[in-house]
Amino acid sequence: MVLCDHATNIVPDFVNGGCLGVAPADMARHIAFDPGAAGVSRALAAALEGPAVLSRFSRLVIDPNRGEDDPTLIMQLYDGTIIPGNRGISDLNAAERMRLCHRPYHAAIADLAARRAAPVIVSIHSFTPQLRGRPPRPWQVGVLYAEDTRLAHPLIARLAAEPDLSVGDNRPYTGHLPGDTIDRHAIAQHRLNVLIELRNDLIETPAQQRAWAARLAPILTETLARTGL
Repeated sequence: MVLCDHATNIVPDFVNGGCLGVAPADMARHIAFDPGAAGVSRALAAALEGPAVLSRFSRLVIDPNRGEDDPTLIMQLYDGTIIPGNRGISDLNAAERMRLCHRPYHAAIADLAARRAAPVIVSIHSFTPQLRGRPPRPWQVGVLYAEDTRLAHPLIARLAAEPDLSVGDNRPYTGHLPGDTIDRHAIAQHRLNVLIELRNDLIETPAQQRAWAARLAPILTETLARTGL
């Protein structure tokens, strides 16, 4: 199963009439979604002949890759950008976003996973080459994980064998967020899992997205076969 938590920058109409007060240029940045991740996810699922579940709302509306009690669930400031539509959000409005966006996304994942014998969960994200005021990130791809490293560590070794790749081992982020998507649907269920981060300047176009999916699919399949997982 391929998951994409931050597939789109759409703000549903029920949220302030479809507007968070964020400039279009900022809504096109990584703060609102993971650019390129949706295309990679769809192409990768097709290459692996498996299903994909993609979000249909911006991470600024509510972040599906956060636990329900995470203080960063609805961000008011992200990478230097204030989110006016989230400032002073009421408990009622936050609950509505949870009911209409966050919980249906996780229900779809749980339902699909339960209908498969032994799903391997692959979550696709993208990361910006450089956060504001921070040094550039040199990695083309990062592999994130928490305590379950059964797939992540062999995959890191396999990707590191590619001569043209710089691979981030739990970079540019760590893979441990209590209550996040992998925690809920993979670790808690003892399912094989890995989270793959791709640098978003490398997956800007549909052709680039398809190329990365075509590259990752056999590597994932080969890694699973070699490890006997």
